[in-house]
Amino acid sequence: MAQLPTTNPSTFSPNHIEQNLAAVRQTIASTARAANRDSSDIRLIAVSKTMSVSAVEPAVRAGQMEFGENTIQDARTKIPRFEGHGLTWHFIGHLQTNKVKFVPGQFAWVHSIDRFDLAAKLSRHAQRAGKQINGLIQVNVTGESSKHGTTPKDVFALIEQILEAELAGVVLRGLMTLGAYTANESELHDGFAQLRQLRDNCAERFGLKGFTELSMGMTNDYPIAIAEGATLVRVGTAIFGERKK
Repeated sequence: MAQLPTTNPSTFSPNHIEQNLAAVRQTIASTARAANRDSSDIRLIAVSKTMSVSAVEPAVRAGQMEFGENTIQDARTKIPRFEGHGLTWHFIGHLQTNKVKFVPGQFAWVHSIDRFDLAAKLSRHAQRAGKQINGLIQVNVTGESSKHGTTPKDVFALIEQILEAELAGVVLRGLMTLGAYTANESELHDGFAQLRQLRDNCAERFGLKGFTELSMGMTNDYPIAIAEGATLVRVGTAIFGERKK
């Protein structure tokens, strides 16, 4: 394995990050047990957006292999520094079509497909690069205007359009959502359960055997998401601490 990039140790607390990562993994395991689930079915995406290479490095040393970024500009300064370590990078933010060309070869997953033109452009660039993108349809389950994503009622139509176009280079793997901005646990449970049911309906309607993923749950609500069937949880603050504004 290639050596990790040399960083300034004064810019981060590696022990702090490693301890936080261990705590999150423990929470995932205990929550899975309580929900009668196998914790190995739940993948932790360490959300490294806005974080420096110095912050990512101790997480990699602690065995974290999957990371999430939400801007192309930030990711392009970071991903190349860890080339050769076998990391998997997930794009989890709103993806502008003029940035799509930078995705293949850097990101294996895009969690935020919410319109056909984006899927089509991802397909074109993936094919040119000889890559395959694992795609998740982002759904705005809560209906909040501050969030991106297709509406639940439009998910079938979007998937049908993508499948009919036979977009090589993009494989639909499941759905993604952001939990409600609320402390009401019942509302969070309901929203995540709605996404799970929608995923199951999509898989059955279109005969998609690999349409199994549910990307849902962040620092404030990932245990609830796990209880409702999340397979990918996107956790940042609980690992890296509060981000600089």
